[in-house]
Amino acid sequence: MDALPAHIWIAACAHQLQQQWRTVDPVQLEDLAGDLWRDERLRTLGPDEAARVWLEPVTAR
Repeated sequence: MDALPAHIWIAACAHQLQQQWRTVDPVQLEDLAGDLWRDERLRTLGPDEAARVWLEPVTAR
């Protein structure tokens, strides 16, 4: 499978982050998703999985 272009990966990741944080400004979520994309380890994951992994400390109970 070919890697997603950065802008698609970032948009999909931001959308996934918004599922957790509905009140956060979408522009801030896009910025955060861009930061996640720049992380080499997270970038190898799909955008949904990267968001889930990054959110684990917040969502773990």
